[in-house]
Amino acid sequence: MGAVLAAVLGVSLMGCSSTGGKRAEERAAKAAAEGRAAVNTPRWTFAMVTHSGDGDTFWDIVQKGADMAAKKDNINFLYSKSDEGQQQAQLVQAAIDKKVDGLIVTLAKPDAMKDVVAKAVRAGIPVITVNSGSAESKAYGALTHIGQDESIAGEAVGDELNKRGRKKALCILHEQGNVGHEQRCAGAKKTFDGTMQNLYVEGTNMPDVQASIEAKLQSDKDIDAVVTLGAPFADAAVKAKKTAGSKAEVDTFDLNATVAAGLKSGTLGFAVDQQPYLQGYEAVDLLWLYRYNRNVLGGGRPVLTGPQIITSKDAAQLAEYADRGTR
Repeated sequence: MGAVLAAVLGVSLMGCSSTGGKRAEERAAKAAAEGRAAVNTPRWTFAMVTHSGDGDTFWDIVQKGADMAAKKDNINFLYSKSDEGQQQAQLVQAAIDKKVDGLIVTLAKPDAMKDVVAKAVRAGIPVITVNSGSAESKAYGALTHIGQDESIAGEAVGDELNKRGRKKALCILHEQGNVGHEQRCAGAKKTFDGTMQNLYVEGTNMPDVQASIEAKLQSDKDIDAVVTLGAPFADAAVKAKKTAGSKAEVDTFDLNATVAAGLKSGTLGFAVDQQPYLQGYEAVDLLWLYRYNRNVLGGGRPVLTGPQIITSKDAAQLAEYADRGTR
């Protein structure tokens, strides 16, 4: 798996021990780039059900990674999403009813997903959790979890704010009930030497998000950092900062082309990249490996894809990939 992934992503995870291995990489990369299978295994059907809403490019990147791996692995790939926990559970149930050969789910709202994931496991469908739910993944019966540890990612933010000399920060939570978001802000507060407040906003209404951040910045001029938990909300925070006349630095979780441009121009301080393309790609590829060879990665622990702190000096190197929608 590592050799194939290295060829597709350009990242050497395991390395090659021979010319034959290198040639195998090249064949797999060529097949994936041409949209055809690199293997002759059965055409299994895998379903991915995430907790995404509309307008968030993050999940487009996850899906691109999953699509690439599915083409390479001769997989019929089904993707669906819902921000509502119960609706997400219904989508998972629909995948179970279709008797899919593998299932990838997010556990942003684990209580809503617990029973239906258990149904999938009882039905003999291998499950991998991705992005959110690392704490619940193993208990729910999943093979492994792929993503970043949200608490560790938050702690990295707190450390970075300290390095930048920030004293008072605002953490913007845009989705009620998302345990991963709570963990991010809690992690940042844990390591941040200054004070950090949470601000809950309605993420489905971007004008309201901007207005809420603006009002907070106007009422408290001591705030010198705003941390958003998703790339689309960073732009709203930048606009709110401008209209509020604030000098606060805006930082964000997640990376896309707009964030990369903001880092390069200096309108954003830093971003926390969890490599969503890699999450989608690895999830499909690991399910294929399990079906084909009963391989499992992680040893009972999450397979981490982040966090990686991205600053202005990194943005130029990643701009090409962000522009094409894979970072």
